[in-house]
Amino acid sequence: MTERPLTVGTAGHIDHGKTALIAALTGVDTDRLPQEKARGISIELGYAPLILPSGRRLSVVDVPGHERFVRTMVAGVTGIDLFLLVIACDDGVMPQTREHVAILRMLGLERGVIALTKRDLVDEDTAELARLEAEELLPGVSAVHVSSRTGEGLDVLRALLDEAAAAAEHRSADGPVRLPVDRSFSLRGIGTVVTGTLWSGTVRTGDRLALEPGGREARVRSVEVHDQPEDEAGAGQRVALALVGVERREVGRGDTLATPGSLRVTYRLECDVSVLPDAPHGLRQAERVTVHLATSETAAKVAVRGGEEIAAGASGRVQLRLAQPVAAHAGDRVILRLTAPQTTVAGGRVLDAEPTRSGAPRAAAEVPAAPAPARPLSDAGADELEQRLAESPFAPPALSAADQAPAAYLAAAGRIVRAGRDLAFTRAAFDEAQAAAIEIATEHGAVTIAQLRDRLGCSRRYAQALLEALDAHGITRRVGDERILRRRARAAAGDGGDTAAS
Repeated sequence: MTERPLTVGTAGHIDHGKTALIAALTGVDTDRLPQEKARGISIELGYAPLILPSGRRLSVVDVPGHERFVRTMVAGVTGIDLFLLVIACDDGVMPQTREHVAILRMLGLERGVIALTKRDLVDEDTAELARLEAEELLPGVSAVHVSSRTGEGLDVLRALLDEAAAAAEHRSADGPVRLPVDRSFSLRGIGTVVTGTLWSGTVRTGDRLALEPGGREARVRSVEVHDQPEDEAGAGQRVALALVGVERREVGRGDTLATPGSLRVTYRLECDVSVLPDAPHGLRQAERVTVHLATSETAAKVAVRGGEEIAAGASGRVQLRLAQPVAAHAGDRVILRLTAPQTTVAGGRVLDAEPTRSGAPRAAAEVPAAPAPARPLSDAGADELEQRLAESPFAPPALSAADQAPAAYLAAAGRIVRAGRDLAFTRAAFDEAQAAAIEIATEHGAVTIAQLRDRLGCSRRYAQALLEALDAHGITRRVGDERILRRRARAAAGDGGDTAAS
């Protein structure tokens, strides 16, 4: 029987030896960036395969321990099945250890192992004190003293991870694909590549997936698991997907690749949350927080149900009103962090991914219909339609009923961009409009319909449709009668600034 794949994530305070331990266990140095080498700390997520004594292979996600990179840590551990908590014997339990453990608990992660590192640097009494602190922090979780330098305890650690993996629940390889993206890049000759831990389903070469939020479809050119090409990958595995139909600048951490129609994109989440007992204060009405869901993070305002505050150590219901849309399901876990001070304050579970503003149940007529079963796409008539659209790129003819099938094929292939049921632009026209909008907004701080109309020499109708399509693709955001650039577009334009409008 083939073992279902599982992912283990590290956790723990900065400089407690997480990356050195993973290197000792796997032979892989997960610090790949020059600045990580120079500073001797992890900044981004790192990955490695780990072969256990039973022959089971785990995917390892190595997360940063510095408090400045908790956002990256949360993105890394949301997809894991087991944790490997690292506590250095010479330091013991530290503030970031406690925050990481709180995050693990709020994500519902109960199975794992504690590695008490740097055993070779301390005496027996200090090592025993570290073990007692670890047992008090996570009662019932196995702990082992190890040394990455001498190799002490590593075989025992592998055996304990094997036991934890054997008892862990497995994700379903059936059902819709859901891949929260934690990294994206471009490779010469291959194109756009995204990586992440596959939450559910099975992804195969040739699959068409939707990039949410936004709904843009892309085709999977190839699948890799730990740098090895595969025909398919199942839930629980770390995967890298090469995509056709999406540019590198159009996808990044926080996006989700999913079976089309399987996720809801929302600006509101109704949640049950628990506030940490040691939170600086309770979760207050109208509190501004950062919401972490899967690999996404966005600013939000809290609407507390039935009161003005959920006290530290208490639980309650809230609605999170998000500054940017997220792709979510009921049952998803959320982490809430304060903006000042920057610390984790609460966590919980999504009850409704499309709530009314009041939180009351939707009327039957308001409940979105389930998506129709997907039909195979055909290229019949696609070339002819694309040519017609290209003949008048910024004033394309309306799509007829007969055009809908070839338009669906072209959109899935990334050759056109839909701007409503009856309107579409060629990819070249959309890219030109995007470049123009970015240039105008970079120069003036925002872009209006009139400015884009004049730049492209088109009518107001088409300029408005193009700006609405840019909104849907996450390039711009409407503020009054203007559009401002979102963070990703500013980065593409060479402006890495970060404002509250992002």
